[in-house]
Parts: sequence; structure tokens; C-alpha cells
Amino acid sequence: MEFDGMTADRPPLRLLIVEDQVDLAENLFEFLGEDRYCLDFAADGLTALHLLATQSYDVIVLDLMLPGVNGFDVCRRIREDLRCQTPIILMTSLSALNDKEKGFDCGADDYLVKPFELRELQLRIEALHRRHSPLKPVLQAGEIRFDPGTLEVELHGLKTTLSGTSSRLFELLMRAYPNFLGHTTLTDALWGGARYGDAEGNNLRTQVYTLRKSLQGSLGNGLIKTIHGRGYRLESPKDTDPNTP
Repeated sequence: MEFDGMTADRPPLRLLIVEDQVDLAENLFEFLGEDRYCLDFAADGLTALHLLATQSYDVIVLDLMLPGVNGFDVCRRIREDLRCQTPIILMTSLSALNDKEKGFDCGADDYLVKPFELRELQLRIEALHRRHSPLKPVLQAGEIRFDPGTLEVELHGLKTTLSGTSSRLFELLMRAYPNFLGHTTLTDALWGGARYGDAEGNNLRTQVYTLRKSLQGSLGNGLIKTIHGRGYRLESPKDTDPNTP
């Protein structure tokens, strides 16, 4: 398949397809499974939230009628819990105006009613990516800079690039700065609503320790402060400098 105006040197778009109908998911993969796209698949909402907490995507294609957590709730949690601004296309057989209004209120960027032409979905994906790709501003927290597009952290001229869960954890703390995030909030955002208990607490502590160690080694500062019994927050060096006005 040829894609109009696309060149071989353009990086592939990363898409997350959230769809529980296997036949439709297979059709989407067959149609979009070209060099231009890199696709991930989730058959339910919790799997989608987990992938979004640990991976970065250019566009999310989200079905509404999902088992367990429905697409409306998934869309809302992507925006409110994960603080993720990746553009979302809702695809559904629900065509009533109030359903569309609910979808957009949950944070969707586009709404596509089934049945639809696969080429139309592709055009909408491309249009959303063009509109949103420049809209990934560098985050600033005191003297710390973080680029959500490149996953690069900068402090006092030193730079390091994060990946996986570490990058998602760091972005969550950057967006919350100067406030802290509680254990349950972080666990829910990182692992798709897992119940917070001993196992989840140990997992979160391990992730924070790993991230701190990485930042300390590359930037000379661990940057993350433990709020005992509550959670964690980002701490810029100037926050603890007594000479800072």
C-alpha cells in the first residue's frame, strides 16, 4: 500500500488499538500494518491503561463497548489519571448525539461511528497526528526540564534519557510538581488500576529506587523526595538551597 505524501525517512507512527472484536482488530492490523505504522493491541481497558502507563504512542484508537471498564471510563482515566494527552479516536456503533457529547467530554479528540471505511480511519489518524505532534511542550519544574517527546531530562546542562516505566513515573511527578503524588495514585496510573497492597507498594518502591539511582548517576541528583507514609514528589535543587531567594 502507498501512503500519499509519505516518505521512507519519516518514523513510523505508534498506534494503540483498543478493540475487543478480534475480526475488526485483525482488519485494522492488516490495513494499517505497513512501514508507516507500529501497532500495539489491547482487548480490554485495563490492558490499554497498563500499556499507556509504560509506553508512548502517537494516536490511540479506542472502542467504547469494551469488557470490564468501558471506553468512556478508559478515555477519562487516560486524561485524568495518567495525565496523558495523546490524541484519542473513539470508534463505536453508538451514534446518538448524547453519546458523542459524552465521548468528547471524557477527553476524546475524534469520534468515528461503525461501520466505517478503513481509509477514513487512516485519514483521521494522520490528521490528528499532524495537529498534535507539535503540541508536546517541554515540562519545567524548578531547574529540571523534561521533554515528553524525547524522554530527555536536563539539569544544570547535564542530560539523560529515560525509558519505560521510569519515563512515565518521572513525567507524572513532573506534571504534579510542586505537589506530591500518593502511593495509590501512582500505582493506579502506572499499572492500570492495580489494588495498592504490599506487592504493589514494593513494586512502586523498586521503580522509584531505580529511577533515583539512574538520575543520581547521570545528573548528580536523585531528584525524588519520599513523603513518608504518603507518596513521592519531585524536588528541584533550588527547593532545598537555603540561598535561593
